[in-house]
Amino acid sequence: MAQQTEHLGMNRTGVQMSPIDTAAMQGSDNAPIRGAPGDERALLDAREALIMDAGDIGSIPMPGSVAGAVSMGMHMLKGDRPQILLDKLGERLAFERTGTRLYDALLAKCDVMQGGPAGMTRDHVAAIRRDEARHFLLLKDAIESLGGDPTAQTPSADVTGVESLGFVQVLNDPRTSLAQSLHALLTAELADRAGWETLIALAGEAGQDDLVAGFTLALEDEHRHLVLVQGWYHEAIGLTPVPGMLPPGGSAGMPPDSTTAPTTSPDVTTPGPGADI
Repeated sequence: MAQQTEHLGMNRTGVQMSPIDTAAMQGSDNAPIRGAPGDERALLDAREALIMDAGDIGSIPMPGSVAGAVSMGMHMLKGDRPQILLDKLGERLAFERTGTRLYDALLAKCDVMQGGPAGMTRDHVAAIRRDEARHFLLLKDAIESLGGDPTAQTPSADVTGVESLGFVQVLNDPRTSLAQSLHALLTAELADRAGWETLIALAGEAGQDDLVAGFTLALEDEHRHLVLVQGWYHEAIGLTPVPGMLPPGGSAGMPPDSTTAPTTSPDVTTPGPGADI
């Protein structure tokens, strides 16, 4: 079983590394340097003023075709919220694009680093990467079917791009270990699963049964991804499985084939590693 690679070293960030200086800093003679006791009222006032004056984070673009405009108008006349669905479709599109790039980065580390989790093969990682790219294309087609523009950045797509920036930084940092990279991916997969669940609910409310069917298959893929990544992460940090915990690459609560390469995604052409998506 692979063990975590973190090691003891000359980390001097904690106050315990310099007890004499710490005591002097906390002494009464340095009270003016530390600042007088107070509260965060001034900071709160500044935040409130900025919030009151701030605008929105973008908008949902108008359909670029007559058919799309007519379709959106009809849905809105019926009391539907097609703009909300398009916003969340744009959000998932942005997240799946980022997810594909995250697994590209993990593949690069798999090719260089040794001693990774025994249950994590390059083929499994590549299969998840293909799923993420396939999901991206599925969402692109869904947006176009509703008369939307998949190249437009919706407000939720903008927000999820900012949220995902930390994942990108972790996976592309050459110093991060496989265990650290898998921890970031585990967090991303948890968010990805929740995002698909929300999208399926919105598509169901809108009566988009065809979209619900395709999105449900994508959600099944994401369940498999989560099980695999969680198992790999546990193994990477040397965690001994306990009753009720998913074993490395395990499938507790999942279909019998959940540890195999996904095969149920929609039949669309999948860009290969390095493709510009």
